[in-house]
Amino acid sequence: MSDVWRWSAVKVAEAIAGGELSSREATISVLDRIAAVNGKVNAVVEVLRETALEAADRADSLLSSGIQLGPLHGVPVTTKINVDQKGCATTNGIVANKNHIANESSPVVANWMQAGAVVVGRTNTPSFSWRWFTDNDLHGRTLNPWDPAITPGGSSGGAAAAVATGLGFLGHANDLGGSIRYPAYCCGVAGIRPTIGRVPAYNPAATADRPFTAQLMGVQGLVARTIADVRLGLAPMAVRDPRDPLWTPAPWTFDAAPRDKRVALYCPTNAKCDPEVAASLQDAGAALTAAGYDVEEVAPPSFEEAARLWQTIVVGEVRLSMFPDIRKLGDKGIQRSAELIDQLTPPVDLQTFSKALVRRSAILRDWIGFMEKYPIVLMPASLWKPFDQDLDLGTVETMGEILEAQSPLLGLVTLGLPVVSVPTGIRGGRPSGVQVVAGRFREDLCLAAGEAIERAFQSPLPIEPQGGR
Repeated sequence: MSDVWRWSAVKVAEAIAGGELSSREATISVLDRIAAVNGKVNAVVEVLRETALEAADRADSLLSSGIQLGPLHGVPVTTKINVDQKGCATTNGIVANKNHIANESSPVVANWMQAGAVVVGRTNTPSFSWRWFTDNDLHGRTLNPWDPAITPGGSSGGAAAAVATGLGFLGHANDLGGSIRYPAYCCGVAGIRPTIGRVPAYNPAATADRPFTAQLMGVQGLVARTIADVRLGLAPMAVRDPRDPLWTPAPWTFDAAPRDKRVALYCPTNAKCDPEVAASLQDAGAALTAAGYDVEEVAPPSFEEAARLWQTIVVGEVRLSMFPDIRKLGDKGIQRSAELIDQLTPPVDLQTFSKALVRRSAILRDWIGFMEKYPIVLMPASLWKPFDQDLDLGTVETMGEILEAQSPLLGLVTLGLPVVSVPTGIRGGRPSGVQVVAGRFREDLCLAAGEAIERAFQSPLPIEPQGGR
């Protein structure tokens, strides 16, 4: 059973539930894999070997007594270092937080554990979780397992690199600017950004509640190697937690309608789209057509404006809530990246901020109307192939180009809609992928279309890291 780390999360969960595999066997396989290859990618920055084996033994003991905790019973997973997990440091990649030990777990961690998951380790993030690159002075740089010269994405770069290389079957992640979807894109894995309110969020060790924009637009989600694995991990993560007053008891399934197969294929035009990115989008559209979807090239309303609003709303507030701490406690990388974004963001006063929120509501209303005809939107994850490492530390001009290239990520944060990131193979030596978007709480449509795309592309996952340290 030494190669269990290669299995899907669904297969592992079924094998444990059926008595064909013990949680201890699965956990040892993953821990051995971490010991063997994590040094080449630096994805897992805190290995929880002792507590993981204790949890695995408890899972096996409960199962032998006829008790199954939930759909993740005994399945090894990872959590990100920017959410609280009891007994672990919530470092968020910040040196000053290295001893910031949580006394209780956040809802997403608690929910996975209550569903039976075994947390084998904590994954890396950039300092303050505020870059599309994963590097910090406390834990070091995470490398992309496909090519160490390109970013693994951020901020959940550790989670995506871990899943891609078999260091856990599911990886917790979160997203306020593409931090689930971009790492999934860069590492060739699947990921989901759920609807705002679907998954509860709260960090008990935080000294204050989340800023307004994080409440309005930030989500907890996950990355995995297949869409089926994403399904497996999402539902137990989304269980109600009274500590999040914004959690919404939305249904998971809806009555099917003929229009649910209608897809708008869209590529934003505010920046030059890489030809291989455009080709991947067309291939994904063809896969949906072959699966019985009606795909039409059509633009949803005001998307590029929605992407620009992200800068006004999110950066406008973060410059007040987080940038002062970045200047004081951040490493050189995050300080430079934040400085460049700050320079590109015009002054935002209360009137500007308020008008941006009003305009956001209008655009979202237009999107909901658009989705009455096209319930699914297919679009790139980024207009560029995965970036070279540290591209965001150059000039203001380059940062401006990066923000335009990431507009497909940013506009969907503004709108708060559910999105699934789906890999579409390797192009030009770098992973490629697309985003599948649906209406509020229609994760079911995203996941179904994502599975149709996934079937058209051969997945080599998990992979052996290339290059490395």
